[in-house]
Amino acid sequence: MRVFILGGTGTIGTAIVAELVRRNHQVVALSRSEKSDKSLRVAGAVPCRGDMTEPEPWADVASTSDAVVQVAATFGDDMGDVDAKAMNALIEASQTRTEPMGLIYTGGCWLYGETGDEIAVEERPFDPLPAFSWMVNHAQMLLSAVNLRTAVIHPAMVYDMQDGGVFHRFVAAAKVGQRPEIWGSAATRWPLIESADLARAYCDLVERSDLVGHFNVVAEEGVTVSRITTVISEAFGSPEEPIIRSLDDAIAENGDWAKGPTLDQQMSARKLRSALGWQPETTDFAKPISRWIAGLGD
Repeated sequence: MRVFILGGTGTIGTAIVAELVRRNHQVVALSRSEKSDKSLRVAGAVPCRGDMTEPEPWADVASTSDAVVQVAATFGDDMGDVDAKAMNALIEASQTRTEPMGLIYTGGCWLYGETGDEIAVEERPFDPLPAFSWMVNHAQMLLSAVNLRTAVIHPAMVYDMQDGGVFHRFVAAAKVGQRPEIWGSAATRWPLIESADLARAYCDLVERSDLVGHFNVVAEEGVTVSRITTVISEAFGSPEEPIIRSLDDAIAENGDWAKGPTLDQQMSARKLRSALGWQPETTDFAKPISRWIAGLGD
């Protein structure tokens, strides 16, 4: 298959490109710079120079592919507007096709809001953070598009063996012997997924364009932040007692998105497991994280 990917050099995108190439798919990825061009070529992908904010040129290229994967985000105040422009361009470009094009769109666990002791499944009504509410609207727009076959993936909190992913702040503090900083409560639960397992889910859905709708991707339904910080601090031999910062302080310093890590959430991937037979290879974050941290000193 020929797959066009938006966000191919990010944490999630890098893993998806690697998995697609491993499965012998032809990968074309949007690229904004020479540095990204080089990274994509090394990974086995073909760079397509362009910008999310000016989608018309690359949308035409993308529409000739078998599938498009959207994992790109600008993380600016105009993030929703940029995504809307890009997705509308894809919808328009897809109208020239004789058959529907597969599209894998990315939502996220934060769209479910606080779940507490309940476990979020795909039928749960969305309760997104205001900063990300546009994702729900865009997903519905894409699911309704006539010439697209859209699957919307909602990843759990993604950790990675390269830069830590959602564990990055904790790792950065532990590396220099500092106490970890937790926003909100240490009892907050995060659903977790390792980036390679998440990439396999994306690629499985790329290869099954008959499967449309919403799909949660999670390996561990809910792990307390206190356990996460303890495992990381122990691996580095750094202080384990966390610094607890209030939500208001975290938002004041980092912006409205900082509420996301304070959401107490649990999430299930039963639908994905049933539809695809997908199973995560990493079901306890502590094992690969400890090995990865140990390897940092090599």
